[in-house]
Amino acid sequence: MESSTVRITASDKEALKRLSAETGKKMQDLVGEALELYQRTLFLKKANEAYAALRSDQGAWRQEEEERVAWENALLDDVGDRDA
Repeated sequence: MESSTVRITASDKEALKRLSAETGKKMQDLVGEALELYQRTLFLKKANEAYAALRSDQGAWRQEEEERVAWENALLDDVGDRDA
């Protein structure tokens, strides 16, 4: 695995040491997990902002609701038509 050096504050390094001791995980693994969590959080934040923008546009929101109805009906296609 390739590695790099990243500067962090002394207090962050101490926090990593404490978390490492508490969890038994390597500090580099904790940093990786923290980055993954931050990426997921940022993704969800952006998705929520986009959803809020869509919801604030009445015309676009009406289209969204119409599309949902169409998909709900499509999900029932061929239900019960299969031979067992």
